[in-house]
Amino acid sequence: MSDFLAFRRMITPLIVQVVFWVGTVASVVAGLIMITGDFTERYGSARGTDVLLGLAVLLVGPLLIRVYCELLILAFRMNETLSDIRTSLTGSDE
Repeated sequence: MSDFLAFRRMITPLIVQVVFWVGTVASVVAGLIMITGDFTERYGSARGTDVLLGLAVLLVGPLLIRVYCELLILAFRMNETLSDIRTSLTGSDE
């Protein structure tokens, strides 16, 4: 608990994971709504571009969300690695 209060343990990587899953679910739901909403809106005479756009959101959306979240996590991993290097360098001098 003291590491958490002293900001030595980060909580943001956990939040980024939650953001990833919420974004993935939202992207899949939005894609499905775009695909099915197009069919029901025109009573079966769907335009192919709307269906393709819905498929793109369904498939590419989670991928883009994953890349964005990995870039956010990368900053925290670099911080952890640099902290480990600093600890090992100060430990070897003593």
